[in-house]
Amino acid sequence: MTVVKGPLNGVIVLDLTRVLAGPYCTMLLHDLGARVIKIEIPDTGDDSRTFGPFLKDLSLYFASINRGKESLSLNLKKPEGKEILKKLVAKADVIIENFRPGTMEKLGLGYDELERINPRIIYAASSGYGHTGPDSRKPSYDILAQARGGVMSITGWPGGEPTRVGLSFGDLSASLFTAVGINAALYERETSGRGQKIDVAMLDSQVALLENALVRYQVDGVPPEPLGHRHPTIAPFQAVKARDRYFVVAIGNDILWQKFCQLVEHDELMTNPKFATNRGRCDHIKELDEILAAVFADKTADEWMALLEEAGIPHAPINTVAQVMEDSQVLDRQMIVDMEDPRVGTVKLAGNPIKMTHLPETGKRGRTPEVGEHSAAVLKEFLQYTTDQIAELKQNGVI
Repeated sequence: MTVVKGPLNGVIVLDLTRVLAGPYCTMLLHDLGARVIKIEIPDTGDDSRTFGPFLKDLSLYFASINRGKESLSLNLKKPEGKEILKKLVAKADVIIENFRPGTMEKLGLGYDELERINPRIIYAASSGYGHTGPDSRKPSYDILAQARGGVMSITGWPGGEPTRVGLSFGDLSASLFTAVGINAALYERETSGRGQKIDVAMLDSQVALLENALVRYQVDGVPPEPLGHRHPTIAPFQAVKARDRYFVVAIGNDILWQKFCQLVEHDELMTNPKFATNRGRCDHIKELDEILAAVFADKTADEWMALLEEAGIPHAPINTVAQVMEDSQVLDRQMIVDMEDPRVGTVKLAGNPIKMTHLPETGKRGRTPEVGEHSAAVLKEFLQYTTDQIAELKQNGVI
């Protein structure tokens, strides 16, 4: 077990989630100081333990979001397993699951039942479509949420094939919203004394993050389409190609535009009514792109970024993942941390992006637990089970 000093110290989280939408949420809670007890199927554990990439026999997919947690193996289909979970709920603050809606109720472990055991329990459910609505019990995956939630319709290049965001945006967004809900419920409980159920859907989360696409559609009645690498309502706010490679410029207002025009020695663009304002630049983006293409082709990306830096104009390189892991700003913020594991040595993982005055930063993370590694310790600490009782549970396939 890894103890993290943070604002959630003392909060006990029972984590019934698997794969990504859920484990990422509890990883964030752990990084904020919560004690996370991951409850897994005996022997096999979380499905994602079998997902690549692998380093020797360790799934780095699983390790990247489950490091530092404790693992309690528990068969919830057995009466003894259900009773153990109920006893743990009586002592916990949060229970989180990402089963298909109705699964926990079938097991006799739904919110109504667990609330009777512990009125202070915060029950968080993360699912594809939520616990209400006509499609509530349909199965879902990240790509289904991205597709149905409209994200794929605005991602990619004009006229191109539908494009999935290059990371699991559906799963991760639901995890983030679930973490926000849990923290809000913990705060509210301080005054009310009661817990509550949190119901977060992947589809809902995608809709919530459509940002200005929803209002753009209402203005002109035309569903927004993919725009490649540029912003729909700010220009130039996009990738541009220098002599050798692409990089990004972000000219977010007319003052920056004037600075840029002076830098590239095209003062006439400041007074040209087509380009003098952001709205004009967006309306004439194709013509502007042609002008800028000729401008940027004159120098290398490094040369341009040096000039833009000196002028105070926002810009950035387009880093590969390898370059991200070596970026000086990323490293200074301890966003690449080390997980030491006796099986594979040192693995570099993403750090905690939530920086807080009373949350000490560390470049280290706890290792990945084996399935059921902490079963005996948890049962002894929380429920005072004896060694003989634990052995019997193991023999009967309960843990």
